[in-house]
Amino acid sequence: MEHNKFVKGALILTLAGLISKVLSAGYRIPLQNLTGDLGFYIYQQVYPILGIALVLALYGFPTAISKLAAERKDISVKYFMVPILTILFGICGTLALFLFVNADSIAVFVGDKRLNSAYKLASILLLVIPFSALLRGVFQGKGEMKPTAYSQIGEQFFRVIIIIVMAVCVAKYGIDIYQIGTLAGIATMIGVFAAIFILTMFYLKYKPTTITSHPVPWKYYGKTIFLFGLIASLNHMLLLIIQFADAFTIVPGLVDYGLSNQEAMEAKGVFDRGQPLIQIGAVLGSSFGLALIPSMARDALERKQQHIVSSLKISFYLAWGATVGLILLFPEANRLLYQDNQGDQALTLLMAAILLSSLVITSSSILQGLGHIKWTAFFILGAFSLKWLLNWVLVPQLGIIGSSIGTIVSLLFLTIATLLKLKIGLQIKKLVYINWKAFIFANIGMITFLLIVDKVVQADTFSRVELLFLILIVSTIGALIYLLILIRFKAFSDKELSLLPFVSRFLSNRRSTK
Repeated sequence: MEHNKFVKGALILTLAGLISKVLSAGYRIPLQNLTGDLGFYIYQQVYPILGIALVLALYGFPTAISKLAAERKDISVKYFMVPILTILFGICGTLALFLFVNADSIAVFVGDKRLNSAYKLASILLLVIPFSALLRGVFQGKGEMKPTAYSQIGEQFFRVIIIIVMAVCVAKYGIDIYQIGTLAGIATMIGVFAAIFILTMFYLKYKPTTITSHPVPWKYYGKTIFLFGLIASLNHMLLLIIQFADAFTIVPGLVDYGLSNQEAMEAKGVFDRGQPLIQIGAVLGSSFGLALIPSMARDALERKQQHIVSSLKISFYLAWGATVGLILLFPEANRLLYQDNQGDQALTLLMAAILLSSLVITSSSILQGLGHIKWTAFFILGAFSLKWLLNWVLVPQLGIIGSSIGTIVSLLFLTIATLLKLKIGLQIKKLVYINWKAFIFANIGMITFLLIVDKVVQADTFSRVELLFLILIVSTIGALIYLLILIRFKAFSDKELSLLPFVSRFLSNRRSTK
């Protein structure tokens, strides 16, 4: 019964995470359309800091607090929640003070002095997240995942709506475009307040605390929250840390490449067009493989190995299909989503990140589920350092293509590192089992269809509305061809197929007709 509750709770959090990630990626497209590449650049320079704060509030600190809460039978406001809140304020206050004091220096370092006010506002956000982190951690420690899930979706919903409304105001009323960075911080803060309100409603309903007294193990609480919380956060910051490195290195590198400051900023905005597509592609590529992970938590070693192989196989097949399809459709997708074809070459290359990030998200989540949190954090920090170094070397020589190469190489390192750790740690002979016959035929079918459409349909003259219908129809048919050929040649087992959308119904119908 307890195991079923755990699996159900994990699935609820996974679903909430999927919804919030799609919201988080999707709103950036209208944001770019409304404010242009310069406005998008400004937002993306601030977003990594805001995103890191949100990850701390949603994953890192709640994970550590839930561990502490699960160890206690009774949770007291005075002897548990107040000490935890004090420690959180100590950590977040230190980070906030550092960011606020050094905002001017950071803005100079990234190559744009006018971002200093946005960084100062972002520092204030760090003072708000202890409340939501504490409540989420307490509920998760008691096995209640709905408060976290609902608060996560509510937080993203309010943030997205407010950002889009503010972008409309900037575009319509001629507000200084640099206010986008400040407005993004305000929207994020309102989202966090919405999450706190939702969590407070759940707190008043469930009343998870009792009146007890016990000594406060300050050292143990502080060590767990600081180390376990921050390390757990890194495992959810994969795409964020890549963007964080880009925020600090691309504009100075593009200036060395020969662009003016204004041109470098706009080119960075063009490069950032790839981030929402990578995020959505990685979510789609990894989500169905991740659905197997909660059920393997208490399985025997052999069954764990089967689940791991299945998770990675599903992620590989789906992410590969999404990557190849988007590469072939990218010129049309770029014009549909972002109104022109700037950066086609660099962004098409960048789409390979969908496959790599999907495999990394799946493999690192498995490692975290098996208790190898420190290893995955170490690998992610290594990838961040490699990305920073490659941007520093390649962007001055190749422009934004250099940053695309840096992203691919750093993610490739991370993919190899996490897969090797899984293979060695669990002694799995073959991590990713590929049915090559099915894989080759599926690729031939999908690619042939997309190339024929490209030759027959002259999309260069299409309006954005016509492009929308074209891409929706072509991508749907291409995906169906790819998946049906994989299924026809038995690339998946029935259990793996049941995780794919709409296939479980097809399987049940097929069995009933036999």
